[in-house]
Order: sequence, then structure tokens, then C-alpha cells
Amino acid sequence: MPSKEPPRRRVPGPARPRNAAASGRPRPQQRRRPSAAPRGRAPRGRSGRTRTLRLGSPRPRLRLVSLGLTLVMIAFVVRLLQVQAVDAPAYAAKAETNRYLSYTVAAERGEITDRSGIALATSVDAYDITADPKMFTPADSKAPDAPQQAAALLAPILGVDAEGLVKKLSQPKSRYAVLARRQTPQVWKQIKDLKSVFAEKAAKDKLAGGTGANVLAGVFQEATTKRVYPNGTLAAGILGYVNAEGKGAGGLESQLDKQLAGEDGTIKYAQSGGRRVPTAGTKEVPAVAGSDIELTIDRDIQWAAQKAISEQVAKSKADRGYVIVQNTRTGEVLAMANAPGFDPNDLSQADAASLGNAALQDVYEPGSTSKVMSMAAVLEEGAATAGTHVTVPNRLHRGDRLFKDDIDHPTWQLTLNGVLAKSSNIGTIMATGQLGKTQPQANKVLYSYLRKFGIGSPTGLDYPGETPGLLAKPQDWSTSQQYTIPFGQGLSLNAMQAASIYSTVANGGVRIEPTLVRGTRGPDGRFNPAEAPEQRRVVSEKTAKTLATMLESVVSDQEGTGTKAQIPGYRVAGKTGTANRVDPVRGGYHGYTASFAGFAPADDPQVTVYCAIQNPTKGSHFGGQTCGPIYKQVMEFALKTLQTPPSGRPPAKLPVFFGTGE
Repeated sequence: MPSKEPPRRRVPGPARPRNAAASGRPRPQQRRRPSAAPRGRAPRGRSGRTRTLRLGSPRPRLRLVSLGLTLVMIAFVVRLLQVQAVDAPAYAAKAETNRYLSYTVAAERGEITDRSGIALATSVDAYDITADPKMFTPADSKAPDAPQQAAALLAPILGVDAEGLVKKLSQPKSRYAVLARRQTPQVWKQIKDLKSVFAEKAAKDKLAGGTGANVLAGVFQEATTKRVYPNGTLAAGILGYVNAEGKGAGGLESQLDKQLAGEDGTIKYAQSGGRRVPTAGTKEVPAVAGSDIELTIDRDIQWAAQKAISEQVAKSKADRGYVIVQNTRTGEVLAMANAPGFDPNDLSQADAASLGNAALQDVYEPGSTSKVMSMAAVLEEGAATAGTHVTVPNRLHRGDRLFKDDIDHPTWQLTLNGVLAKSSNIGTIMATGQLGKTQPQANKVLYSYLRKFGIGSPTGLDYPGETPGLLAKPQDWSTSQQYTIPFGQGLSLNAMQAASIYSTVANGGVRIEPTLVRGTRGPDGRFNPAEAPEQRRVVSEKTAKTLATMLESVVSDQEGTGTKAQIPGYRVAGKTGTANRVDPVRGGYHGYTASFAGFAPADDPQVTVYCAIQNPTKGSHFGGQTCGPIYKQVMEFALKTLQTPPSGRPPAKLPVFFGTGE
């Protein structure tokens, strides 16, 4: 008998839904293929379970972004360190260069004045005309041929070649070009007016819809100074000139350039967009003006000397000539004139051969004016006196030559004073032959005196291009030289050396180095006198006085060769010179050098005047005839200018002849 299962006990639990749908599971007969879940309901899986959509983790992305930002920041930090620490000085320098502009403030060049303070060389306001080449490019100027148009407009005003201006303006990579230096204010005014016209025209053109081209917008000016010489050609040989850069290029302008130039200053300021930034401050180093130079030259005496020598050179149709006026007691040069000269205000018109100072740079044989040194040696050595008899034949055979005087004459019975008065070459050879027991010994003695007088040595002026002259040592004198040197042929000197010889005699036998500069006056206004020149005794005072008296015979005695140099009221001591001239172009002797040297008053010497003319081709070539009148004209003017009183006593007349010819 089947057992009966005991009835199942219900366990209390959650209430089940009455249908399958409520339970969440479909009935078997109701199962369908999966389909898209209704809108708003989560999709179900094959198992019938609902799938949940989850977002990806943000951490990897954040890490990647953080890494990128970190690398960027590191790059910025590295670059910042490089700019602010490693390369800071270089960038600061570039910034300084680009932001700050600096320009030179030219120092005012010192004046050169004569001994009275009258300006011989001074400086006036001027402008350097400059340009910014970039502003002449088609992009900036709005004109395809701006350099050519600007050059055509500026060339006539500046007086320069248009092609040269085009080259300067056609450099687009450059921001600065100098078109012309040291132009007058009038020139800049012309350019400024022209710029204004073109600027107005460009503005109107732009308003009318045009390009507004302005080919002069890039032209500017810089203030500077220009050297001018108020007296034109006066003393040009002494003063020299300055070049286009404003530097001394000749004469005292070159020799004293450092003192005259001063020290340039600078101004540095910030700029932006080509305009000055007023609030950024300015750094300025002020310019220091140059010193004024006061010369020993007297402008009036210089004018008289230059006028006289210029007229005589033209009249004689000579190559050139020079006149020197010197204070015998101080060595100061009162005048140094050359002819022909030049105008330092306009060097374009100057002859190259006339530039410089021929009175110091020409070297030539002096001729008979040199005989005073031979006579000084004879007197100082006691070989003869002023009254010693010298029989002078018409011809004298010495060595390999037959010597003569400038004129044929019978045998002259001359004193030593007469030898100098008649300027006898033969008598001079005979007198200097007494300086030694043999001719070589006599040559050595004469050589020593020539050196004492300054022959073969610089004058002491230290002038640019100055020649010391030529004087060979006595052992090197040729057979003819040992007889020609005593009367001034075979040695060479310059005009200043020749004048110094006579100043030495006039100063009692003491040579004082010549001077051209009295002193300087600095920017503070203080005058600083020049150093005292060197002095040395050449011959005794007794010898010098005897020579002075002998030189008077040359001028005052009717037998003398220098009578045309006589000055009423004054005793004059002088000597003529006529030398064969060495032609520097042809070589050898050609033509003559005519000269005259002397001092006055002979009894109380104050002034020395020396004149020389090279190669006179018209009229007389003798020194007494050609230069004697120049000496008189210049000496008279100098004595009056210096207010020198006339001589108080008549000249002492020494005999020229002895015996029957006296």
C-alpha cells in the first residue's frame, strides 16, 4: 500500500507575483527572440539579464594631459632660464642697441689767432647731410626710383656727383649714410624747404587716393662745425687746412690737431618707432672744446709780406717765392709768406704744387747770403779782420775748376769788408782758406760753424714736412765743393734757416730757435705760454757786431750790392744772394735763386727779413735787384707796425778797398 507523502509545509516568504510577467521570467510558451529594448529601458543579454553601460576610467587621460602640461611647463622654464640667466647679457645688449640710439657730439675746434687775438682760423655752425637708405626703397618711399629722383634733386645743392648719391641711397640694408659733410646752414635750409614742398605734395596726393610718394622723406641733418679761414689765402701756408672728416691735414692744423680738436662727446637716448622717448632719460657725455692757439704771427705784417712777394713773383714770372719776418731778440716769426698760395676755404681750386709751406719745405742752395757764415768763421777764428787786405784777381784756379765772380773785373784790392760788400766769390774762397794750415783742416773749421748756425738741422719748429737742408760732412766734400761751399753753392737750406742765420748775427751771436706759437688758451680761458725756445752762442758778441757793421756796407756803400734795400732814417744791414738753381724736375743747374737777407736797425736790431725768389724769368735775376726792393718794402712796414724808432747815429763806414783803389 503506497505510502503517502506527507504534506509539504509552506515556508513563509515573500509573496510571488501571480503571473510570470510579474515574476520577471516569461512563461515557457511566451519566450521570444531578443529584440531591441524599448526606449528608456536597459538592454538585456541573452541570458535575459540587463547590461549596465559604464564610463571609462579618467585617470589615464588625466595622467596624459598632466604629462603634456608638465613637458610644456618644463620647456617654458628652460627657455625662461636661458633668456633670463644664461643669455641675459646678450639679450640685454640687443635690447639696448635696438632701443637706445647714440650719436657723437662734435667738439668745437679751437681757433688759431695771430699775436693780437685776431682769428686766422675759426669754426662756424654747419650740418652733415645724412639719409636713411631704407626709406628710399619702393615699399617705404612709394616710388620705384626714389634714389635716382632724390639724387637728381640733391646733387646740385650739395655740389656732388649724382651717381655717388644714388649708390649711397641704394643700400636698403643700411639705415645710415652720409651724403655730404660740413654743409653751410644755407645748404640745409634749401634742402629743408625742398623737403617741405615734397611733404605737402605727398599729403595732397594721398588724400586724393594716390600713393603719397615722398622721395626726400629720408634726408636728415646732423649739427656739426665747419672750419673757415676769414682772411682767405693769408697765412695759408702756415695754417694748413682740415680734411672732410674735420681732422687737420696740413700745416699747424695737422701739427696741433690734438690740442685744437678737443674731445667729442656723446648723447644716448631711448627711442621707439623712430621717435625719442622723453621719459626714458638721456645719458650725455659733454664734448670738451679744443684749445685756442695764439701764434707769433702779426696779421698786418703777414699781409704786407704776402702782398709784396706775390706781386714780385708775378712780375718776375718766377716759379715761387717766400718772405720771412722774425723778431731778432725773441726768435718769434712775425710773418712767413709764400707765393703762389692757396685758399684753404676752397681746396678744390688749389694747385697741388702750392699746397704746403714752401718756406720750410723747399730746399735750395742759398748763394751769397751764405757768405756771412764764412765771414763769421774767419773773424771768430782770428784768421782775418774786417780791414784785412785781400787781393782779388779776375779768375782763381782751385782744384779742378777756374772760379770767377758774378762780373768780370780787374784785380780788386779789397778789404775783408770789401769782399763781403762786393760779394766776391774769389775773395771768400781766399779768406776761408786761412781757417786751417791745409784745405781739409779749413773745411772742418768751416763745417763746424755752418752746423752751429743750424745748417743741416731742423729749425726747431717741428713743422710737418720741414726739410733740415743738406750739408755733407767735410771729408765727403768733393774737390769743387770745398771751394763752392764758402760762397753758398754745394749746401742747401730752407728759407727759415736762412733767416735764422741773420737773426743770430743781429742777436749778438746767440741763435734762438724760431717759434710760431706764443701759447694756448684752454676751455677754461687760461692762457698757457709756450716753452721758451732753446738758445746757444754761435759767435762772440764782438764778432757779431763786426759782422753787422760789415753788412751795413753792403747796403749803404755805393760799392755794395744791396743799395736798393736802403730805408730812410734807419741803418740797414743786409746781404744779396744770386745762386745757380738746381732744377728739381730737369735735374742739374737751371735758372737762379735770387735772395736778400738782413736786419734793422743795424745799430739796435729788432727785425730780420729774408726774401727768396725761385727761377725769375723776366727782368733781373740778381738778388739785389729782385729781392732788395721786397726787403725794403716789408722791412719798412714792419718797423712802422712795431713802432720802432729811427736810428740815432749814422752808420760807421768801413773801407771797401785798400791802397790806390780805396
